[in-house]
Amino acid sequence: MNVFIDDKELEKLYETAKSNKLRLPAQVIDKFLATVQKIEAATTIYDLWADSGLNFEKLKGYKNRYSMRLSGKYRLEMEIKWLNDDQIQGDFILKTISTHYN
Repeated sequence: MNVFIDDKELEKLYETAKSNKLRLPAQVIDKFLATVQKIEAATTIYDLWADSGLNFEKLKGYKNRYSMRLSGKYRLEMEIKWLNDDQIQGDFILKTISTHYN
């Protein structure tokens, strides 16, 4: 799967593992980097759904927005541009890391 980053601070975090504006714990940054690698390594959407640790799910109230768990508090939000009608393969556009209620 292809990954694109739609946020300058998120892109900086991915490239350098540091960001001045995104104040995140080190474990969340490590999990973010590992999650991006998992997305890039996946051949179909089923590879990501099979990893229950990601808690990959569609967000309610959005047409094409999804999230993956980074920790109990943080989620990586993204949109997927599907490359086929079966919605098996797509381009992931990473939007933000958001806080999640516990």
